[in-house]
Amino acid sequence: MPRTHILFDFFGTLVDYSPSRTEQGYDSSYALLRELGATLSYEEFLDGWSRTSAAFDRRSDADDSEFSMTECGAAYLGEALGRAPRDGEVEEFVTRYLAEWNTGVRYLPGLADLLGELAAGHRLAVVTNTHTPSLVPGHLAAMGVLEAFDAVVTSVEVGWRKPHPRIYAVALDTLGIEASSAVFVGDTYEPDFAGPERYGIPAFLIDPDRRAAVPDERRLKSVFALPERLRSGPHGG
Repeated sequence: MPRTHILFDFFGTLVDYSPSRTEQGYDSSYALLRELGATLSYEEFLDGWSRTSAAFDRRSDADDSEFSMTECGAAYLGEALGRAPRDGEVEEFVTRYLAEWNTGVRYLPGLADLLGELAAGHRLAVVTNTHTPSLVPGHLAAMGVLEAFDAVVTSVEVGWRKPHPRIYAVALDTLGIEASSAVFVGDTYEPDFAGPERYGIPAFLIDPDRRAAVPDERRLKSVFALPERLRSGPHGG
């Protein structure tokens, strides 16, 4: 059966990024925290935020359930301020934090041309783990490629993150296709290769350093190697 759809991971696949919660610099977020009454030092702010985020990560790691940035922000502000956050405070903190975190996201030159080439023979979608529903669509719009995708499926909206099977099921249902009609492309072994493969979606892994035990015909040096691999491999169009 021809593979009519390509499902892409986002972070590390369609953009380069830093996953760090500290290195980007968070002066604006810290300034807001001080305005709200916190007496922490900048280093204490980063340490506390990292601990709170890590606790939420551990919860998700246990069962692949997803948390929202709003949940995490509310928990952190309650600890940092010693009181329950008031209306609007969590949203403002999260907005400032994400604006600073986003400085670590780097767009890939030539991505629009690549997507145009792929869209000539396939329908495209993004299936991504993220804590904020608008984050990935916002980046796609800023890159001028949002219209290239039939759907953007996010873990925070589904409630389950890759590699939980539910997020792949929602993606296929949203597109109205079976697993046999799709391929998956990403850069992280378990969520972007093993998870889709278990669900019946053949996957390609961006693994230029050959760290993962995947067949060579499924390994990519970068997302830009995908068109040639689709033309030559058994899971192309």
